[in-house]
Amino acid sequence: MNARPRIEVHTGDITKLAVDAVVNAANTSLLGGGGVDGAIHRAAGRELEFECRMLNGCKVGDAKITKGYKLPARHIIHTVGPVWQGGGKGEAELLASCYRRSLELAAANDCRSVAFPAISTGVYRYPKDAATEIAVGTVNKFVEEKAMPETVIFCCFDEQMAELYRRAIAARRKG
Repeated sequence: MNARPRIEVHTGDITKLAVDAVVNAANTSLLGGGGVDGAIHRAAGRELEFECRMLNGCKVGDAKITKGYKLPARHIIHTVGPVWQGGGKGEAELLASCYRRSLELAAANDCRSVAFPAISTGVYRYPKDAATEIAVGTVNKFVEEKAMPETVIFCCFDEQMAELYRRAIAARRKG
């Protein structure tokens, strides 16, 4: 068995990671926006928007895959997280579905490594601690059951978010 942990935490710019797939916290149009979405679209180049136009958008909780274009990543998996509305509108299930669908697409496209941003925690205002628990729990369950992807990276914009992920991962390992 591989001694290297299959789930890692990285602090930095997701657009710079040389992985098989980066996950984009997209909006339903898939045509770019603010935050991670805008950064990925800018770094990938104009061809990305053209391919995204062909996908006819994406539903909340689902995911679609494109080429990575000018990114070091081979693919971009676009997933649409839920907007936080207090927790009573199925947000947790939708957020978990984003991670699960993204991992399914990664596996189906032979992606050995995939990097996730903290989906829905920016302008969609999902509480960071709750979102982190869902992300780590969903990814952990997936990698326990499946061989691919081999490595999942939670790419955090800042050290504060990275620490939330490290704590959630450590708690699962003790579990």
